[in-house]
Amino acid sequence: MNTNQPNTLNPGYFDDVYRASHDPWAFASSPYERAKYQDTLAALTLPRYERAFEIGSSIGVLTAQLALRCGHLLSVDVSEAALAQARQRCAGLPQVALRKMQVPAEFPEGQFDLILLSEVGYYWAPADLARAADLMLAALPAGAQLLLVHWTPVVPDYPQTGDEVHAFFLAKAAPGGPLAHLHGHRADNYRLDLFERTAG
Repeated sequence: MNTNQPNTLNPGYFDDVYRASHDPWAFASSPYERAKYQDTLAALTLPRYERAFEIGSSIGVLTAQLALRCGHLLSVDVSEAALAQARQRCAGLPQVALRKMQVPAEFPEGQFDLILLSEVGYYWAPADLARAADLMLAALPAGAQLLLVHWTPVVPDYPQTGDEVHAFFLAKAAPGGPLAHLHGHRADNYRLDLFERTAG
């Protein structure tokens, strides 16, 4: 790999991770993850989002919680093994649609009131992050929200850090930019930022 131009992690990387463990990041059992999910949901400023899009469902723990705030929630992941668990976890939530999709090479049609990018952006090389951002911005009408949540410590396997991902979007919240930064904060080992799509 050229360390100056890292590659986006491919689906095979995640297939290997889920083959090794059904819950490799302890999403279902970790007190850290539980607190982070509570923080994520508390950051949203609206009680309900009619049409939401979650990039990176993993095994569906956050998906199931977010769904209670959504009229319809499309959640995607690159790993079929993860999606199989997410389908079981969300089986009683008819508003949830789960699909195998590799963003930014694939992207759903239509507009969304909310896009959640949680623990995914650092898997993308800078060029793919920029492409994904363009697609997300195009799918957000004025007033719609974009919520980012990412682990901040450096992980050698990952093309970028969480801080680099958030800095990329914060640059788009400059005066006259396509995003307005509503609020954000750092917690232990992760950061969170909520944006609103501007009319410009």
